[in-house]
Amino acid sequence: MHITFYGAVREVTGSMHLLSTDQDRILLDCGMYQGRRKTAAEKNRVLPFDPDILTNMVLSHAHIDHSGRIPLITRNGFNGRIYCTRATVDACGYLLPDSAHIQESDAEYLNYKTVRSALSQMRPGEDGQTSKRDLQEIKRLLKKDKHGINAEVIAEYIKRFHLEGVEPLYTTADADQALKAFEGIPYRNPVTIGNNITCTLFEAGHILGSAIAMIRCGDGDNARTICFSGDIGRYGKPILRDPASNFDGLGSDVDLMIMESTYGNRDHEPVIDLRPRLKQVLNETFDQGGTVLIPSFAYGRTQELLYVIHELYDAGEVPRIPVYVDSPLATNITKVFGEHPEVYDKDTHETFLQQGKNPFAFRQVQFTESVEASMALMREEKPHIVISASGMCEAGRILHHLRYKIHHPKNTILIVGYMANHTLGRRILDQGTAYEESGRKGDPPIVRILNKEYPLKARVVKIGGFSAHGDRNEMLRFLKQSNLNVKRIAVVHGEEDQSLAFADHLKAGGFDAVVPRVGQSLTI
Repeated sequence: MHITFYGAVREVTGSMHLLSTDQDRILLDCGMYQGRRKTAAEKNRVLPFDPDILTNMVLSHAHIDHSGRIPLITRNGFNGRIYCTRATVDACGYLLPDSAHIQESDAEYLNYKTVRSALSQMRPGEDGQTSKRDLQEIKRLLKKDKHGINAEVIAEYIKRFHLEGVEPLYTTADADQALKAFEGIPYRNPVTIGNNITCTLFEAGHILGSAIAMIRCGDGDNARTICFSGDIGRYGKPILRDPASNFDGLGSDVDLMIMESTYGNRDHEPVIDLRPRLKQVLNETFDQGGTVLIPSFAYGRTQELLYVIHELYDAGEVPRIPVYVDSPLATNITKVFGEHPEVYDKDTHETFLQQGKNPFAFRQVQFTESVEASMALMREEKPHIVISASGMCEAGRILHHLRYKIHHPKNTILIVGYMANHTLGRRILDQGTAYEESGRKGDPPIVRILNKEYPLKARVVKIGGFSAHGDRNEMLRFLKQSNLNVKRIAVVHGEEDQSLAFADHLKAGGFDAVVPRVGQSLTI
């Protein structure tokens, strides 16, 4: 039996590992690579195996960097089942079609640009049949209206002019088909996933439905146990239970743990600081008559923000200003959170459920559905809170809120998540922080949003404790507090420097750790 590491190896995204025995092939995660468009597209289109060889799959959680290529394998011959928690099934029901829509939209836009570029270089009559008037008419037909793209017409002219078009990685129909392969199972309920192979899922504490998978192969002296950590969460965070520490019923020996290392060389702000820090930011902004803009991921971060704001409002610690969730995906995912109280922690039950309250719904919160309502909200001048995607300010409705609010010092842009290099969110964070540290002296920084420049006069504040990933000490705590005897650890899901540093951290703690390379196999 061996494990081959195909994705999220010395990098963060694209989680994918293959467990192979004499009779079965079990896939652990099937994530999408994310990053620079061209590189990610090339990686995502190439599968390192024929999906037809797979027996079944285990999915740790619904985030796209763990689930995003599932429609690719189901379209190309995978006929097994995808085992995960019930909450993950429901979340993927929204996330995968949304991902497919993005793939389709991106492909349509790139094909539109390809045809437009070809037309701009084409001279009337060059192909023997297309006049100047024809070229002008074709340009008009490429658009459905002022903003829409006519995909059918574009496809026709790509074929006619022998251009190289772009196909989406997968379609909405592919995503819908993939969802039929999902099978939700409760935590701590073993299921058979192969010949004499069982899988039991335990709480990972990362996001709703996230799981640590304990996979047991064989019987007696020949039995082997693999633990796949997925993404490990933090301790003491709102809503979810802490990462599991008791794995009774499986035996304590783990022959190989596949463990994440996203923050393998970093320490987070204490969780205990979240509520008072958020209270301070809200009160300071509202005292100035300003608005708080919060770029946020739709899954997990948005719901945690609603939870903490709800607590502050119930305690009367901040003015009960209107709160708007302006993200259709976040709205749908919040519904999924509301449908799975069985995974909430004790505090959430005591604070909200036993009082007959929904943690994510209160009188002041409104979920903005239509584009028209979102546009009206952009122009609202009275103090309010907007939680909107995308989390790194690279797309989505948050861009329009920034355009209308970024130029006024009474407003606050609150950063509650990781901002990758080369993103608008990172530029706002870095330049806004530097401006604050200078005492706001001189001209404000200029940021470019949707091809227009804006002065960054709004206050920029970061609260780091909202991260859903455990830091290096919390991951080490998970190992030491559990009742597991881990014989060897394969460190994955981290940039190379983070993975290598975390492996050294583990070795210093007495563990045998290795950082595999892409395509490398370990025998168990």
